[in-house]
Amino acid sequence: MPVQMHAYESLTQWTWGAAVAISSVLGRDLQDKPRARLLLSGGSTPAPVYEALAKAPLDWERVDVALVDERWLLPDDPDSNSRLIRESLLRDRAAAARFESITRPGRSIEEAVSAANLHAQTPPGVVVLGMGEDGHTASLFPRMQNLEGALQSRAPYVAVDATGCPGAGKFLRRISLTPAGLEPAHTRLLLIRGESKRKLLERVLAGDDPLEYPARTAFLTPGAPLHIHWCP
Repeated sequence: MPVQMHAYESLTQWTWGAAVAISSVLGRDLQDKPRARLLLSGGSTPAPVYEALAKAPLDWERVDVALVDERWLLPDDPDSNSRLIRESLLRDRAAAARFESITRPGRSIEEAVSAANLHAQTPPGVVVLGMGEDGHTASLFPRMQNLEGALQSRAPYVAVDATGCPGAGKFLRRISLTPAGLEPAHTRLLLIRGESKRKLLERVLAGDDPLEYPARTAFLTPGAPLHIHWCP
């Protein structure tokens, strides 16, 4: 199984370990190519990593930052992933990065998906994933309507309906990266914290059905190995 585990003793070590891992890969990309492309997940877990990453001495003007998924909310909504990325990453040195928000005022969800897929024609270098307590990743939830269709889609992004999925909370309409969108990346990271996530991770890694735990797409999708960064 193409999985590498990086365990840390403290939140501080985890924060800087993950931030350095991301910045070092972005630095190599910038040596080899005109631009680097970074896809980020939302949620409260990765925010400290993004804040640390913002201090990295990179040529941020040549870094494109985009989202793994987004709730069907306007970019400045407090519950949007766009807002989280702007407040945690796009500051300090990283303020110079180019950020692609999926949603926009006046844009329908179909237009938002089309725009995300247009941007995705430039394949990502680094993808940072998270995992919910239900085993979801991106906005791919267990037992979600048409989950199988999303997993098999050849489009990098799809619109999803998470009605009936407790892990989605009140945000049921979403746009999500698919395995097809993850596959081209040369670096995949999964950022998780806490003992309950560690126990869930063991169950996720022990099986091969992404319909049960969509987080399995992080390592079942062909391509790069998955680097898991965990702390208690």
